[in-house]
Amino acid sequence: MRYVMKQKLFSWGDDFTIKTADGQDAFFVDGKTFSFGDQLSFQDMSGNELAFIKQKLLSWGPTYEVYMDGELYAVVKKKASFLSSKFTVDVPGPKDFDVKGNFPRFEYSFLRDGREVAAVSKKWFSWGDTYGVEIDDGEDDVVILASTVVIDMVCHDNNND
Repeated sequence: MRYVMKQKLFSWGDDFTIKTADGQDAFFVDGKTFSFGDQLSFQDMSGNELAFIKQKLLSWGPTYEVYMDGELYAVVKKKASFLSSKFTVDVPGPKDFDVKGNFPRFEYSFLRDGREVAAVSKKWFSWGDTYGVEIDDGEDDVVILASTVVIDMVCHDNNND
């Protein structure tokens, strides 16, 4: 499935709209303002919360937890070394992702056991924080899209410009 993600430029908090490739509204991510650390509600277009994203404070490196149905479902963590950085997405069972690529340029891939299962790219979009996400059939779209929102926030934090 292909999605188009766009961060809302004029909003309180980090808000994102997510559309299908054919322009249909699919999801909305509502950034909570006035909270300690980043907190976001990942919703369907009826306002039902599908996931809740919460920054884990006091951790070594940027770390976010993704909750589904009130239970911790995934942990998204930035791993940095001297030569490169990558993200890991720890999910239940053997479904973990390594996320590698050029994060400042919105060109990166989600890998499971070395095989690409999702790709993020800005090369077809020239305006603002708009980029495409292509996810293989059978993958968990909500977890991958929520992780993409986290990576966007970590790598493109306006406070770090």
